[in-house]
Amino acid sequence: MTHRHKPGTRIVVTGMGAVTPIGIGVSAFWENLLQGKSGLSEITRFDVSELPIKIAAEIQNFDAESYIPRKLASRMPLFTQYVYVAAAQALQDSGYQGGGSRIGVVMGTAMGGVADIAETEQEFCQGHKKVSPGFVPKVLGNMAACQVAIAHGLGGPSFTLNTACASGDDAITLAAAMLRGGAADAMLAMGSDAIECPIVISSLASSHILAHDPENPLCAARPFDQKRNGFAIGEGGGAVLLETEEHAKARGAHIYGELLGSANNNDAFHITTPSAEGGRACMQLALENAGLTVHDIDYVNAHGTGTVKGDEMECQAFQALFGDHAAKVPISSLKGATGHMMGAGGIVESIACLLAIRDGILPPTIHHQEPDPACQHLDFVPNQARKSAVDIAMNNTFGFGGQNASLIFGRYVPAV
Repeated sequence: MTHRHKPGTRIVVTGMGAVTPIGIGVSAFWENLLQGKSGLSEITRFDVSELPIKIAAEIQNFDAESYIPRKLASRMPLFTQYVYVAAAQALQDSGYQGGGSRIGVVMGTAMGGVADIAETEQEFCQGHKKVSPGFVPKVLGNMAACQVAIAHGLGGPSFTLNTACASGDDAITLAAAMLRGGAADAMLAMGSDAIECPIVISSLASSHILAHDPENPLCAARPFDQKRNGFAIGEGGGAVLLETEEHAKARGAHIYGELLGSANNNDAFHITTPSAEGGRACMQLALENAGLTVHDIDYVNAHGTGTVKGDEMECQAFQALFGDHAAKVPISSLKGATGHMMGAGGIVESIACLLAIRDGILPPTIHHQEPDPACQHLDFVPNQARKSAVDIAMNNTFGFGGQNASLIFGRYVPAV
């Protein structure tokens, strides 16, 4: 096939890394995702007996000292540890050698070191009045990007974004912009969050947007299901190495796929209630940026958190954008498996898009038992992975504040 590229620098993906509730490493993540494994479990990190929600998608068996020197790991909150490991995986996977001023970092996170801030505040109020001088640099949102840059000598552009749940996708968009603008030859786009702590759980539970099912709690996250009632908190880190096509080819890199288009916009509507028109417009902008139409999209990786209003909005946006073609485009959400990974979500879900293109397999929407009549004409790839040729895939992330992001990845086809 032939992609209709707009003139300009082509951006390719040459390395990937993932630390997720269903697997550490891209291979483990992908295998478990296709098998329909759920990462939901009862929260073990702290006492949940008095909390209204007791489940989340925690990363199990993560021993930071297996990947990070002990002293350095002690200076990092979990969200930094996760993305530090994912970044090392992506760089190793890419075969990129050395650092320097022509490779940079863009990091996306929604809540940074919130769990460590909450824990330190609690200890302070209980009488532990001496706070480590390392507390502030530990919890700063930008420190994850800085730790990765220091570890690998990445002296190029360095940015940290906070666009809520759209942060991961926006990190990829900004990294690509740096490459197209000539500021670097390669950029590491990363995302991470670890927001699991009592005050965050209590706040989200008070908003009635956390998944709960007393009878079957480990299947509570049900994207696009009629009985959905919220999302499960997830955590993790993801990283992809983006390069200009010229740079990747010159060093003989393996190319997973190409970033064909991207977009970012704001609903300009409400801080928590999403707008279908904003989501539709963002997807349309991404298509226009890629020089494509809805008929070119073979698969959509949806934001699909499992909240009543959020999923309804997304269904409306899909139907408005794809029209009569909507029923022919498979759509799935990973969040029944991984939980809502916040800043990591857009990166990890982009990896799923690239692997769907590579392997010709669509990841399923698990825990999807009763289709919502409002979305009954859409194909959510329920419960089982499906073989299907994919040349072009779209990834959407929609966040609080009306933050929308959409990416389009394609099979890499060298220019003739």
